Amino acid sequence: MLRTLAATIILGIAFFLVEQFYPSTLLHPYIWYILGFFFGLSFFAHRLMEFGLRNNREKFVTFYISTIVVRIILSLVFIALFLFNGLTDSLLFVINFFVLYLFYTCFEIYGLYRNLRRD
Repeated sequence: MLRTLAATIILGIAFFLVEQFYPSTLLHPYIWYILGFFFGLSFFAHRLMEFGLRNNREKFVTFYISTIVVRIILSLVFIALFLFNGLTDSLLFVINFFVLYLFYTCFEIYGLYRNLRRD
């Protein structure tokens, strides 16, 4: 979980620097909401997988697949809520969202691979 927190802080610093030194065409103004959403999702996924590993290792795959399904459903709901509320520059919002989605997914897979390699 500490690696996810560190990655989120580094992303937050990078986004802050991009907002300060580059034009606002790279990041949507709601990028902070997206970053917070993904941190919350990562926290939820981490806790659920930790629970799956602790109690019964045979059910770990079920817990992991359930976190993937919940992540996709919550992501679609998150995007839909912002789009239906009259979001300005929706294409930039969706692009920023999916870039962070891919980043956090790759980061989660990398962390999972490191943990499972030890076992």
